Amino acid sequence: MISEVIGEKAGIINQEIKKLLSVKEPEGLYSATRHYLKAGGKRLRPVITLIAAEALGEDSRKVLPAGIAIETIHNFTLIHDDIMDEDEMRRGVRTVHTLYGIPTAILAGDTLYAEAFDILASCEADPENVVRAVSSLARVCVEICEGQYMDMSFEERSDVSEEEYLEMVRKKTGVLIGISASIPAILFGEDKKVEKALWNYGIYSGIGFQIHDDLLDITGKERIGKDWGSDIVEGKKTLIVIKAFEQGVELETFGKGKASRGDLERDIKKLFDCGAVDYARKKARQYVEVAKSQLDVLPENEARTHLKELADYLIERDY
Repeated sequence: MISEVIGEKAGIINQEIKKLLSVKEPEGLYSATRHYLKAGGKRLRPVITLIAAEALGEDSRKVLPAGIAIETIHNFTLIHDDIMDEDEMRRGVRTVHTLYGIPTAILAGDTLYAEAFDILASCEADPENVVRAVSSLARVCVEICEGQYMDMSFEERSDVSEEEYLEMVRKKTGVLIGISASIPAILFGEDKKVEKALWNYGIYSGIGFQIHDDLLDITGKERIGKDWGSDIVEGKKTLIVIKAFEQGVELETFGKGKASRGDLERDIKKLFDCGAVDYARKKARQYVEVAKSQLDVLPENEARTHLKELADYLIERDY
């Protein structure tokens, strides 16, 4: 089962995280920096990196630093996102800024960002390929910031389209999964066609993943380890909400900042009743099917099968 493969790879990644990202002085800063890393997580992005390397017939240990670098960038974005969204829970623990204060949380995110490139530069690969990998990850970070800005700007608008949402998701979520899948091809100097196929696999999987994540915000309740229904009360323009608004559905708690459980449950029932939830589920499935089709350029092997199974897992997980 793919869950067992994920668990096995995550164990390898966690051991490497302990080595490369330990707590050091000043302890206050590094405790904040490592808070989410210690809280766990499925390590899906570096897992994709390791499996993609194996699908290329290469030794996944050679790209392990690249996977750790990507996970480090991911955790940097989480810290800053939680500050901007004023969330109080993440991975079942209090958010970094609520524990350590906003100034320290900002510094913790900045530290992770810098550490990621230092780790990536340590990859044992052709120096030209390492430079390309560093440049590619840097461009991805720029797109993530663009996506986050788009996401925030949507909160001030009432006319966000499905196309705009999908472009925001491609940047905010898709590109980091895209680089997770394609960075082994960059480091091993694979043909550009293979690199592009893995990038597209990650992009389409990432869009499906984010749509499903939006669904979990209203269906996952306590299982998701963060504030349930937070997207609704924060006024997030998810695909589900966009589709509901197109049909004239009114949500009493939308953008209110806080809401009672009863009010939230009533609004969420409206999203189910109008078909917006089913629509989003179908859309996530469509993107994952396109993602899997990108892998046809790879040799047939167990790792390629695992990549396909992992794409399915991204939209079938319940937390």
